Amino acid sequence: MSGTLDVVLRLLAVFVAFIALPLIVGQTEHKVMAHMQGRLGPMYAGGFHGWAQLVADGVKFVQKEDVVPAGADRRIFQLAPVVALLPYLLVLIAIPVGPGNAVGQFVDAGIFFVLAVMGVGVLGSLMAGWASANKFSLLGGLRTAAQLMAYELPMLLAAASVAMAAGTVSLPGIVEAFHWWWVPWQIVGGLVFFTAGLAELQRPPFDMPVADSEIIFGAYTEYTGLRFAMFLLAEFAGIVVLCALTAVLFLGGWHGPFGADGLGWLWTLLKTAVLAFVVIWLRVSYPRLREDQLQKLAWTVLIPLALAQIALTGIVKVAIQ
Repeated sequence: MSGTLDVVLRLLAVFVAFIALPLIVGQTEHKVMAHMQGRLGPMYAGGFHGWAQLVADGVKFVQKEDVVPAGADRRIFQLAPVVALLPYLLVLIAIPVGPGNAVGQFVDAGIFFVLAVMGVGVLGSLMAGWASANKFSLLGGLRTAAQLMAYELPMLLAAASVAMAAGTVSLPGIVEAFHWWWVPWQIVGGLVFFTAGLAELQRPPFDMPVADSEIIFGAYTEYTGLRFAMFLLAEFAGIVVLCALTAVLFLGGWHGPFGADGLGWLWTLLKTAVLAFVVIWLRVSYPRLREDQLQKLAWTVLIPLALAQIALTGIVKVAIQ
């Protein structure tokens, strides 16, 4: 009975984090962009430092009419936002926050599980584009699928490198095997993983499939109200998951400079927060790539770098042994 209660409490904690952390990232993005770009609007809602901006956005989405196009496949159209959002909840369950039992559910092959489940998110975009009865939406969905397929390979190769270094595919096992000298050794793989993750999330500068100046927000053109808000929530949840995975795989997870295992969860959250800030900073700093530049970056830059990282990892492992 106590074991069941422990699992329920851990899963409940994961669910609360899944609801709260993406909203915190969304609120932070409003404030960071307001400061970096001199945006006045997000700094006024509610008074002090625009604290109520996120509340205002939520009220706006709730008030909007839920429209389903007459020619749309209604069930698929309504299901697509859920399919886009749920994979990130499942991934968050398997990410270790601290040593011991500080994980929603231990998964032996955790690295394979999280990468496979994250790949399911593309189905949400494809379902949204196909079911909308809109050729622009269908084209946006196909471009999203092409982008995710191109960047899935370098992301997987970069993760394979750190798994080789640790000698395990378990996420807690990778963190336990981590040494600080891995950071300069695996930095190329970490950059490839993080960049490919940004492209999979369609975050700037890789947001061509959903850019309003490209194809009118891509696969989500016909969505309004709370269904559209779910796609936005999926994006922010993806940022949390990507940053947490990068912290766990390449930055030591719960390891900190003072070796305080009791505060391990705090180090994981701090590293995740810093990486989330980098994601926001990249949005306001770089213009988006063209579609051909996007594919060229994946196939001619990131994949060769990931393969070189795997070769380096193999050499270092043989030298150590």
